[in-house]
Amino acid sequence: MGGRVARVAGGGLMVLCLAVGVPVLLPAAPAAAHNSLAGSAPANGARLATAPERIELRFLATPSPATTKVTVTGPGDVAASTGAATFAGKRVSVPFTPGRAGEYLVAYQVGSADGHPVRGQIRFTLTAGVPAGTPSAAPASTSAAPSTPPARSGSAPAAGPAASRAGEGGGTGWFWALGVAALLVVLGGGLLLRRRAARR
Repeated sequence: MGGRVARVAGGGLMVLCLAVGVPVLLPAAPAAAHNSLAGSAPANGARLATAPERIELRFLATPSPATTKVTVTGPGDVAASTGAATFAGKRVSVPFTPGRAGEYLVAYQVGSADGHPVRGQIRFTLTAGVPAGTPSAAPASTSAAPSTPPARSGSAPAAGPAASRAGEGGGTGWFWALGVAALLVVLGGGLLLRRRAARR
């Protein structure tokens, strides 16, 4: 009699354990089908004085390159990663191009075993960013400076080389004209004197 009661009690306990355990185990199966983030470097919420060379994401399941996408943006929504992602087991890393100091957002999308994409993001802060470039020097003026000072108001403009040559040519012409006239006067006077002497 006691053995029968023990068997019945043991069977009832097993049924109770199964009834309690099955609902606990069933939700775990769909959850395992979804991939999720297990960790990152830098960690979510980290504050860094020195920028890392790469950003690494670690997942629970091995991500597929065909369905994985990682983007990094910095202050002002400026892209901070332009290189291709590399895969190593359950790890995905992308090159990091730091910019200004401030908060950076790493957004990711990975595929899951059940075909549904999983999206998420992490944030970290750079306390010292890359200094801004020095402004370029102002372009030099293309207009040449005048070689001579501008003429003062009321003064006549200086004569150029052509005008100087013209003045010189005019003076020489008057000199020759006066010389020819004087020669003609001398010749005329000589002829008159010779005629008077012949008449005597």
